[in-house]
Amino acid sequence: MPEKRIICAALTGNWGSKKDNPALPVTPEEIADAAYEAYCEGAAVVHVHMRDEHELPTMNVDRFRYCIELIRSRCDIIINLTSSGDHTFETIGAYDVRCAPFAELKPEMGSFDCGSMNWMHTTIFENHPMFLEMLGAVMIEAGVKQEIEIFDTGMMGTALHYIKNGVIKEPSHFQFVLGCPGGIDATVENLAFLHRRLPEGATWSATGIGSSHIPILLTTLALGGHLRVGLEDNLFYEKGVLAKSNGQLVGRAREIMRLVGMEPATPDEAREMLGIRSK
Repeated sequence: MPEKRIICAALTGNWGSKKDNPALPVTPEEIADAAYEAYCEGAAVVHVHMRDEHELPTMNVDRFRYCIELIRSRCDIIINLTSSGDHTFETIGAYDVRCAPFAELKPEMGSFDCGSMNWMHTTIFENHPMFLEMLGAVMIEAGVKQEIEIFDTGMMGTALHYIKNGVIKEPSHFQFVLGCPGGIDATVENLAFLHRRLPEGATWSATGIGSSHIPILLTTLALGGHLRVGLEDNLFYEKGVLAKSNGQLVGRAREIMRLVGMEPATPDEAREMLGIRSK
């Protein structure tokens, strides 16, 4: 039988807009439609950010709830909510806001960004230790599988510290994001370095931003990892050509898998691989 690998579709992030690519989903309805299309193309997981009526990132629980209901009415894909999607998250007072969707909605997965960084050379992506300890406790209490997002090498040390101290529950799952300005460069050598630092028994996935997308995708498959694709990370399908949809990017990843004798995992197969108890 072909080896199975998980495809996660990162549908819409914090920073892109319809001015950059008209296909970027920004309303709950568009995001739900994109999730279903990704599912039909072979994705087992969707990474979900939410936007407000002005297309700004938000952690509004009601908007998340509505979007999740729309997705769940159509398919059983694993829903992985962001913990970083609020344009007011620079202040400590927003920590409760960032934790609220996990405490109230109890999604199967959620992102756990292991450190702060100078984001896109324009602002600070702030993840204070106080917030990370709070988020870890909320996720564990709610039964949320933590997706440990790594944007730079120092975040690996932070992740290993939190695993050791019980803030992150094992078996752990890592998401390497390479090529984001302010983070680690998207090279084969850097991905191999991060891969060597994984704790025993961990699962992992990777994505490359922009032109590094395909080299990182191929290296990830060669090293035994899972894939993340989507308009959050890549608004272009190739140089000078905008991607038509998240589904198009998932479909390309699926076909590349098949070229090397692999198949995309179903949501239930992915749950088994990641140790997720279906809700």
